[in-house]
Amino acid sequence: MRDADPEGVGGAYEILDGMTVMERFNREKFKALVHYVCEKASDPSVLGSVKLNKVLWYSDSIYYMINGESITGEQYIKRQHGPVPRHIVGVIEELIRERKVARGRVDHFGFLKTEFIAIADAEVHSFTSDEVELIDAAFEHVCLNHTAKSISEETHGIIWKIAAMGEEIPLATVFAADVGEVDETDFAWANEKLKIAA
Repeated sequence: MRDADPEGVGGAYEILDGMTVMERFNREKFKALVHYVCEKASDPSVLGSVKLNKVLWYSDSIYYMINGESITGEQYIKRQHGPVPRHIVGVIEELIRERKVARGRVDHFGFLKTEFIAIADAEVHSFTSDEVELIDAAFEHVCLNHTAKSISEETHGIIWKIAAMGEEIPLATVFAADVGEVDETDFAWANEKLKIAA
Protein backbone atom coordinates (compact mmCIF):
# COMPACT_ATOMS: atom_id res chain seq x y z
CA MET A 1 0.00 0.00 0.00
CA ARG A 2 1.42 3.37 -0.94
CA ASP A 3 0.27 6.82 0.12
CA ALA A 4 1.47 9.46 -2.30
CA ASP A 5 3.41 12.17 -0.50
CA PRO A 6 1.36 12.30 2.74
CA GLU A 7 3.47 15.06 4.27
CA GLY A 8 4.21 17.01 1.10
CA VAL A 9 7.91 16.14 1.22
CA GLY A 10 8.15 14.45 -2.16
CA GLY A 11 8.45 10.96 -0.73
CA ALA A 12 6.16 8.02 -0.28
CA TYR A 13 5.27 5.67 2.52
CA GLU A 14 5.15 1.99 1.68
CA ILE A 15 3.84 -0.83 3.85
CA LEU A 16 5.92 -3.99 3.45
CA ASP A 17 5.29 -7.02 5.69
CA GLY A 18 3.81 -4.77 8.38
CA MET A 19 6.73 -2.35 8.36
CA THR A 20 6.51 1.25 7.25
CA VAL A 21 9.36 2.24 4.96
CA MET A 22 9.82 5.87 4.05
CA GLU A 23 12.10 7.31 1.42
CA ARG A 24 11.96 11.10 1.60
CA PHE A 25 12.99 13.30 -1.25
CA ASN A 26 15.76 15.60 -0.11
CA ARG A 27 15.52 18.47 -2.59
CA GLU A 28 18.65 20.25 -1.37
CA LYS A 29 20.73 17.10 -1.57
CA PHE A 30 19.34 16.32 -5.04
CA LYS A 31 20.16 19.88 -6.10
CA ALA A 32 23.69 19.48 -4.70
CA LEU A 33 24.03 16.21 -6.63
CA VAL A 34 22.99 17.83 -9.92
CA HIS A 35 25.40 20.73 -9.27
CA TYR A 36 28.25 18.36 -8.39
CA VAL A 37 27.74 16.28 -11.53
CA CYS A 38 27.76 19.45 -13.64
CA GLU A 39 30.98 20.53 -11.90
CA LYS A 40 32.63 17.22 -12.76
CA ALA A 41 32.01 17.97 -16.44
CA SER A 42 34.85 20.42 -16.97
CA ASP A 43 34.28 19.70 -20.67
CA PRO A 44 30.58 20.45 -21.23
CA SER A 45 30.48 18.25 -24.34
CA VAL A 46 30.53 15.14 -22.12
CA LEU A 47 27.36 16.08 -20.19
CA GLY A 48 24.11 16.55 -22.04
CA SER A 49 20.60 16.05 -20.65
CA VAL A 50 20.54 12.32 -21.33
CA LYS A 51 23.86 11.67 -19.61
CA LEU A 52 23.00 13.93 -16.67
CA ASN A 53 19.83 11.91 -16.05
CA LYS A 54 21.80 8.65 -16.30
CA VAL A 55 24.46 9.74 -13.79
CA LEU A 56 21.68 10.70 -11.36
CA TRP A 57 19.86 7.38 -11.95
CA TYR A 58 22.99 5.29 -11.49
CA SER A 59 24.05 7.24 -8.40
CA ASP A 60 20.71 6.78 -6.66
CA SER A 61 19.91 3.25 -7.88
CA ILE A 62 23.32 1.69 -7.25
CA TYR A 63 23.53 3.32 -3.83
CA TYR A 64 20.07 1.88 -3.18
CA MET A 65 21.24 -1.60 -4.20
CA ILE A 66 24.16 -1.41 -1.79
CA ASN A 67 22.57 0.43 1.16
CA GLY A 68 18.81 -0.02 0.92
CA GLU A 69 18.23 3.71 0.44
CA SER A 70 19.08 6.19 -2.27
CA ILE A 71 21.32 9.21 -1.97
CA THR A 72 18.55 11.75 -2.56
CA GLY A 73 15.17 10.01 -2.21
CA GLU A 74 14.31 11.19 -5.73
CA GLN A 75 11.67 9.38 -7.77
CA TYR A 76 12.49 8.37 -11.35
CA ILE A 77 9.97 8.14 -14.14
CA LYS A 78 10.07 6.42 -17.52
CA ARG A 79 10.85 8.69 -20.43
CA GLN A 80 11.95 7.97 -24.00
CA HIS A 81 15.66 7.78 -23.20
CA GLY A 82 15.38 6.02 -19.84
CA PRO A 83 14.64 6.86 -16.20
CA VAL A 84 14.44 10.62 -15.53
CA PRO A 85 14.38 12.29 -12.10
CA ARG A 86 10.94 13.73 -11.36
CA HIS A 87 12.33 17.09 -10.15
CA ILE A 88 15.18 17.60 -12.64
CA VAL A 89 13.65 20.45 -14.66
CA GLY A 90 12.84 22.62 -11.65
CA VAL A 91 16.21 21.96 -10.02
CA ILE A 92 18.14 22.81 -13.19
CA GLU A 93 16.15 26.06 -13.50
CA GLU A 94 16.97 26.94 -9.87
CA LEU A 95 20.68 26.28 -10.39
CA ILE A 96 20.67 28.49 -13.49
CA ARG A 97 18.80 31.31 -11.69
CA GLU A 98 21.28 31.06 -8.81
CA ARG A 99 24.17 31.31 -11.32
CA LYS A 100 25.60 28.00 -10.24
CA VAL A 101 25.12 26.15 -13.55
CA ALA A 102 25.07 27.30 -17.16
CA ARG A 103 23.11 25.61 -19.90
CA GLY A 104 24.05 25.73 -23.55
CA ARG A 105 22.49 24.34 -26.69
CA VAL A 106 24.74 23.11 -29.47
CA ASP A 107 24.39 21.30 -32.77
CA HIS A 108 25.26 17.62 -32.31
CA PHE A 109 25.18 15.72 -35.61
CA GLY A 110 22.14 17.65 -36.80
CA PHE A 111 20.31 17.52 -33.46
CA LEU A 112 20.07 20.15 -30.76
CA LYS A 113 21.96 18.98 -27.65
CA THR A 114 21.67 20.64 -24.24
CA GLU A 115 24.94 20.80 -22.29
CA PHE A 116 25.59 21.77 -18.68
CA ILE A 117 28.59 23.14 -16.81
CA ALA A 118 29.03 24.44 -13.29
CA ILE A 119 30.00 28.11 -13.05
CA ALA A 120 30.23 28.09 -9.25
CA ASP A 121 31.79 25.54 -6.93
CA ALA A 122 29.48 22.74 -5.88
CA GLU A 123 28.85 22.16 -2.19
CA VAL A 124 29.59 18.52 -1.40
CA HIS A 125 29.46 18.66 2.40
CA SER A 126 26.08 16.88 2.43
CA PHE A 127 27.59 13.78 0.80
CA THR A 128 29.46 11.00 2.57
CA SER A 129 32.77 9.84 1.13
CA ASP A 130 31.04 6.62 -0.04
CA GLU A 131 28.41 8.67 -1.86
CA VAL A 132 31.04 10.83 -3.57
CA GLU A 133 33.00 7.75 -4.61
CA LEU A 134 29.89 6.20 -6.14
CA ILE A 135 28.82 9.44 -7.87
CA ASP A 136 32.33 9.80 -9.33
CA ALA A 137 32.23 6.21 -10.62
CA ALA A 138 28.77 6.76 -12.14
CA PHE A 139 29.98 9.95 -13.83
CA GLU A 140 33.01 8.18 -15.29
CA HIS A 141 30.96 5.22 -16.49
CA VAL A 142 28.25 7.32 -18.10
CA CYS A 143 30.10 10.39 -19.35
CA LEU A 144 33.53 9.08 -20.24
CA ASN A 145 32.77 5.53 -21.40
CA HIS A 146 29.49 5.95 -23.29
CA THR A 147 27.65 7.97 -25.87
CA ALA A 148 24.16 9.19 -25.01
CA LYS A 149 22.77 6.44 -27.26
CA SER A 150 24.80 3.59 -25.75
CA ILE A 151 24.05 4.61 -22.16
CA SER A 152 20.34 4.92 -23.00
CA GLU A 153 20.36 1.40 -24.38
CA GLU A 154 22.06 0.18 -21.20
CA THR A 155 19.27 1.62 -19.01
CA HIS A 156 16.50 0.15 -21.16
CA GLY A 157 16.30 -3.08 -19.20
CA ILE A 158 13.29 -5.26 -18.45
CA ILE A 159 11.84 -2.92 -15.81
CA TRP A 160 12.07 0.11 -18.10
CA LYS A 161 10.47 -1.89 -20.93
CA ILE A 162 7.44 -2.98 -18.90
CA ALA A 163 6.80 0.43 -17.31
CA ALA A 164 4.34 2.75 -19.02
CA MET A 165 5.65 6.05 -20.34
CA GLY A 166 5.53 8.56 -17.46
CA GLU A 167 5.21 5.82 -14.82
CA GLU A 168 7.45 5.85 -11.75
CA ILE A 169 10.24 3.28 -11.78
CA PRO A 170 10.74 2.47 -8.09
CA LEU A 171 14.37 2.04 -7.10
CA ALA A 172 13.57 -1.36 -5.58
CA THR A 173 13.06 -2.66 -9.11
CA VAL A 174 16.84 -2.61 -9.62
CA PHE A 175 16.86 -5.99 -7.86
CA ALA A 176 14.73 -7.42 -10.67
CA ALA A 177 16.84 -5.95 -13.45
CA ASP A 178 18.52 -9.25 -14.27
CA VAL A 179 15.78 -11.75 -14.90
CA GLY A 180 17.12 -15.30 -14.65
CA GLU A 181 15.78 -18.71 -15.53
CA VAL A 182 13.22 -20.22 -13.17
CA ASP A 183 14.14 -23.79 -12.21
CA GLU A 184 12.76 -26.53 -9.96
CA THR A 185 14.40 -25.07 -6.81
CA ASP A 186 12.59 -21.79 -7.44
CA PHE A 187 9.26 -23.61 -7.73
CA ALA A 188 9.98 -25.60 -4.56
CA TRP A 189 10.83 -22.40 -2.67
CA ALA A 190 7.65 -20.68 -3.91
CA ASN A 191 5.48 -23.68 -2.99
CA GLU A 192 7.01 -23.76 0.50
CA LYS A 193 6.25 -20.05 0.99
CA LEU A 194 2.67 -20.63 -0.17
CA LYS A 195 2.24 -23.46 2.37
CA ILE A 196 3.55 -21.25 5.19
CA ALA A 197 1.25 -18.38 4.18
CA ALA A 198 -1.85 -20.62 4.03
